[in-house]
Amino acid sequence: MATPITASAFITALKKEGVTVEEVRDWRNHNRNHKGPWGPVHGIMIHHTVTSGAKETVDLIYDGRSDLPGPLAHGAITKDGTVHLVGHGRANHAGLGDDDVLRAVIAEDDLPGPNQMNTDGNRYFYGFECENLGDGEDPWPDEQLDAIERAAAALCRHHGWNEGSVVGHLEWTNQKSDPRGFTMDAMRKRIAARLK
Repeated sequence: MATPITASAFITALKKEGVTVEEVRDWRNHNRNHKGPWGPVHGIMIHHTVTSGAKETVDLIYDGRSDLPGPLAHGAITKDGTVHLVGHGRANHAGLGDDDVLRAVIAEDDLPGPNQMNTDGNRYFYGFECENLGDGEDPWPDEQLDAIERAAAALCRHHGWNEGSVVGHLEWTNQKSDPRGFTMDAMRKRIAARLK
């Protein structure tokens, strides 16, 4: 169980991990906290955006859509490896998922396959939306994969978590396929190596 990181500590942790950070508009006060609690936080969720273009992607993750208000994550990671901070607090990124998965994340244990949608992930997870079409063909540049690794490691280091606290959206619910184009097992190996 962990108290969410403060906005200032978030920037410090990311920069200490070597992340290029951009602060977007009023991100420190941009959240969905009026819809329910944020925290305790237990992990980090990685997504793909199904978008192309850095500015369009960041604006979408900040503003949201007519059917899903922003922020749609805490950070938007563009193909150039920049982490754009778009929200601090509850964000519309995880949705409902499996409580068995949440228990495994808390225990930093092997993940079961998700088969229920009974737990509010927006309360318990940090979210990073990563610019990619999500078709399995759009490339993931090295700079972007490195930024995902570093951003996740920064939060793990802050909270004293290991790589088992980092999941893909597809591992939270069987209704999603993201991120597509790399495996979460490979990303967790990278994060583990960085945390050592």
